[in-house]
Amino acid sequence: MRTFALFVTLLVAACSGDSPTSQKATDPTQEPQVGPTPQQPTITEAPGQNGVRSVDLGGLVKPDSPAGKKMALGAMLFFDPRLSKSGKTSCSTCHLPELAWTDGKALSTKDDGTVNKRHTPTLVNCGYCENLYWDGRAPNMEKNVVAAWKGQMSADPVAVASTLAAIPDYANRFREAFNLPPDEETIGKALAAFVRMQRGANSAFDRWQEGDDKAVSPDVKAGYDLFLGKAGCAVCHTPPIFTDKIFHNTGIGMDAAEPDKGRGAHLKDPKFDGYFKTPSLRDVARTAPYFHDGSIATLEEAVRFMASGGRANPTRSPELMDRKLSDLEVNAIVAFLKSLSSETTFAVPTLPK
Repeated sequence: MRTFALFVTLLVAACSGDSPTSQKATDPTQEPQVGPTPQQPTITEAPGQNGVRSVDLGGLVKPDSPAGKKMALGAMLFFDPRLSKSGKTSCSTCHLPELAWTDGKALSTKDDGTVNKRHTPTLVNCGYCENLYWDGRAPNMEKNVVAAWKGQMSADPVAVASTLAAIPDYANRFREAFNLPPDEETIGKALAAFVRMQRGANSAFDRWQEGDDKAVSPDVKAGYDLFLGKAGCAVCHTPPIFTDKIFHNTGIGMDAAEPDKGRGAHLKDPKFDGYFKTPSLRDVARTAPYFHDGSIATLEEAVRFMASGGRANPTRSPELMDRKLSDLEVNAIVAFLKSLSSETTFAVPTLPK
């Protein structure tokens, strides 16, 4: 049996050195990385069937290693409502493992009762991206999780750190992971280490690419051919993680009276109004509704929208065009996208008392 693998090595916040730059250097919506940042997971590619790639979950850090202790601590913090002001919400309130770390809502509600203006993005494969949030305003994972912790959960980091320090199990775990007590920085690093672990893999698609020709149906194979070719999907959703990690304007929301300008607002450059991060398509069948505003309910609708060229507007990305797909071709692409669903399980950790 032919076996082709993408070997993945996780480099968490404990690692030193600069983050590898894997962005497209010519992309004008990107911002330069300034100074050393925690390393992202790195990938070494090996060609698979027809030049395709697959994902291998080997090489994960050992639980008793420093990195493993950070991730285990981060998992507990991720599910702990004591990190919020109300004591009722946690990171997992909006990022549910059974929904590929989304919440199934168009727009979620914050700890203070206000509603977000953007859809909860999946955490799958976000550890491979350098600029996070839909508009890319967070330059690394640590800044992203701390900002979300404070903004979404109305957290007071000093008060939360004091609460955690008074819990013996947490105090011991922070000491083992960081040789420091809990504070905003160590809490953020632990959460970031956990979030970086959320990767899409072990899917029917991966088994096919590793040589099991019976792992997927003929529709999936036809859909992948369309994805790479006629439909043009792979231009932005690049295998094996199925994102180019940059920003595009599909036209979603641009017909509103006051459209969300996304990347353009962050960069203060109207040329990029309506540009948003390309999400990974790993586990996409579990992350409905779709797009940054959660405005498209089903995967089939999302494929039809993109294949038709999106919605015309002055700054629409040039990659968007009507691909003139038939119903059968749309259905085949949907079948392929469903084959990207990970076949893994996640056990929610027991929280310290």
